[in-house]
Amino acid sequence: MATIAIYSLKGGVGKTTLAVNLAWCAATLSSRRTLLWDLDPQAASTWLLGGAAPGDHARAIFTKDVAPAGRARATAIPRLDLIGADPSLRGLDQLFHDLDKRKRLHKLLTGLDDYERVILDCPPGLTNTAEQVMRAADLIVVPVIPSPLSERAHDEVVRHLGGKVPVLAVHTMVDRRRARHAEALARRPDWPVIPMASAIEAMTTQRAPVGSYAGSGTAAKAFALLWQAIEHRLAR
Repeated sequence: MATIAIYSLKGGVGKTTLAVNLAWCAATLSSRRTLLWDLDPQAASTWLLGGAAPGDHARAIFTKDVAPAGRARATAIPRLDLIGADPSLRGLDQLFHDLDKRKRLHKLLTGLDDYERVILDCPPGLTNTAEQVMRAADLIVVPVIPSPLSERAHDEVVRHLGGKVPVLAVHTMVDRRRARHAEALARRPDWPVIPMASAIEAMTTQRAPVGSYAGSGTAAKAFALLWQAIEHRLAR
């Protein structure tokens, strides 16, 4: 089992979009038994995958003797399960501080070995939750909009990790017609690219991953290439 965290210091850079579409790629293109664990109290991944917010109990996994596997629910996508989020996760940072268990999330993940891939949709910020994620993940995928602030946030994550966990940066919301975007891509030609696309914007109306309704489009192909890069990194 490998754990892939989708994380950034900044919000609004496409973390949930990556998490949902990469989970679909893992389950559908790689035929892997996959779990998407939504750790963000906004519960966007939960909503997009058709999961009902499980009341106010998502935090109970961390506070009580509740096995995460027992909270996993099947989605409409074969081989893809979901542990949903809800507003109770707003207090997760304080909870981790109070528990004073630096590897609580890591320990919980060890009980999910029925899955081949676990994808974490993480809230933004350098928080106690982020520290837990960094200790638990095998790979951290950082979405970066081609802008100075987003690039600075990526660089801060890399500095903070100090090489302890592999990081894969991904340019997101890219419009190659914009000079600044083209310049950013030229500076980092090795970074995968997810374009700005109407098919991605349609996720909120389709409530589904792009590959399930626009599989032949540019966006779906970009997610598939990114997933291939992730699998390659994990195989090293």
